[in-house]
Amino acid sequence: MAKLEPPLSDLPIKTAEGGFYHGFSLDVTVTSKLAVGGLVLWAVAFPGQAAAVLGGLNKFILANFAAWYVYVMALFVIACIALALWPAAGRLKLGHDDETPEFDNFSWFSMMFGAGIGVGMLTWAVAEPIYHFQNNPDVIQGFATAGEMDNFLNAYKWSYLHWGFSAWSSYAIAGLSLAYFTYRRGLPLTIRSSLTPLFGTRLSGPLGHLVDIVAVIATILGVAQTLGFGVEQFVAGMSKIGIGGWLLNEEGNASTMGIIVAIVVIMGASTLSALSGVGKGIKWLSNLNMALSIFLLGFLILFGATWFGMQALFLGTLNYIASLPAMLFTVYRGDGTEMGAALEGWQGGWTVFYWAWWVAFAPFVGLFLARISRGRTIREFVLGAMIVPSLMCFVWFSFGGGTAIDMELNGGAAGAIFGATDGAKIFTMTGLMLGDVLGWAMAVLIVILLMTYLVTSADSAVLIVNTINAAGDEGPKARPHIIFWGVVLGLVVAALLLVGGLTAIQTAMVIGALPFSVVMVLMCAGLFKAIYRDGLRARHGVPSVTVELPAEAAE
Repeated sequence: MAKLEPPLSDLPIKTAEGGFYHGFSLDVTVTSKLAVGGLVLWAVAFPGQAAAVLGGLNKFILANFAAWYVYVMALFVIACIALALWPAAGRLKLGHDDETPEFDNFSWFSMMFGAGIGVGMLTWAVAEPIYHFQNNPDVIQGFATAGEMDNFLNAYKWSYLHWGFSAWSSYAIAGLSLAYFTYRRGLPLTIRSSLTPLFGTRLSGPLGHLVDIVAVIATILGVAQTLGFGVEQFVAGMSKIGIGGWLLNEEGNASTMGIIVAIVVIMGASTLSALSGVGKGIKWLSNLNMALSIFLLGFLILFGATWFGMQALFLGTLNYIASLPAMLFTVYRGDGTEMGAALEGWQGGWTVFYWAWWVAFAPFVGLFLARISRGRTIREFVLGAMIVPSLMCFVWFSFGGGTAIDMELNGGAAGAIFGATDGAKIFTMTGLMLGDVLGWAMAVLIVILLMTYLVTSADSAVLIVNTINAAGDEGPKARPHIIFWGVVLGLVVAALLLVGGLTAIQTAMVIGALPFSVVMVLMCAGLFKAIYRDGLRARHGVPSVTVELPAEAAE
């Protein structure tokens, strides 16, 4: 065996030494701006062509890469379980061996949940169980009846699949890779660092630039998807409280004017928050949305369908865990039959869409998880990042969606929740529960909570993108760059919504996530190789931790 050397601990990334781009990698920053800016200009200048090309690419990806997305997400789940069970890996610290975690468990779990879920709960905790209660693969195959109690647990099995361990395993892989190579090796806090076991110092050049560019584009499109759903729900909420009816079109969705107004409000507030920095705007908003989230969830648990929700939580979780191995590896392929086409269409519109969304979101959430997890062991990180946030999602889905399903089954909703748009379902449900006056007050609270989540997601994404562009530098970023990405993110959402609605954003995101899914597989391989090699180094007395213990920890 070749002589073991200490691991690579220096990955120089050239940054501008002065001028407008001082501290930024010109290759990454300028190329990312041109790529995303080009997408916006194309969608605005040639909307018909953009819609047709994006739609064609989406069909090609769903036809040829659906299985890739399914198996990649299965790989991440298996990899996380293996890392937690692998004794040599599980004990390793994300940092110096003597470090302790910076945050206590409660704060750590709270920040993880807020970063990875946020606005999704307000839309999908009610809308998704309702949808799967009416249609899912079990219904399509005739194993259950749409809208009847024999389909109740199936609705939660499929909802939990999309928001449970699979989603959080992708975040965990990205976050763990970044934390491992930054806090044990002293490498820059950027995506390319996690591939050093495979490509070494070549990542200082064009190959590394390409990896970071792919991550930036995936992040922008992933967050644009979240904001797109948020815009629709924000407009629905404004209409519900009586000050935004003119923002809707005849179909009850956001009109052109509604999209523009919502984007200006959301991105204006998020840009101001990003300019104030993590310690001010983002921290204040995070505290506010945590308090409002606890209040809303508590209301649903206490005054919603409590018993029904408890069944959804406990029986649904057991059913999900028992069914998970089969669901992880099942790929539905059109076989020329009506059922085959329906199954393939359902999986493409739900599971493959979600897997692409989580992959696109992984650079953003992963980098954030890395920043808050220094000093944790790999086992702590993996189990904490996979299980606790997943359970919190299950609680939201159980009592939000469970209350809605119960109201439809007992006739109290009379089809009103079924008939509402996805973004309006939570407003319709709470309005029926509370009546006109209190229902209006709850709608105001939900709109405020939605706004804080949207602003937090957008401003955090802007800061993360600038961190990647600045070669992993977490320090203050120049105001013009923060403003640029805030404006561009808003323009991406607005342009794609105007071109083809949420479908256009979904299509662009599925396409943009595909290259980064390849990067994530390489991150997974690099992490396992690094841990294995560090085990060999430990047995031969070769140091594998190349960073100094932080001054505050040493004291």
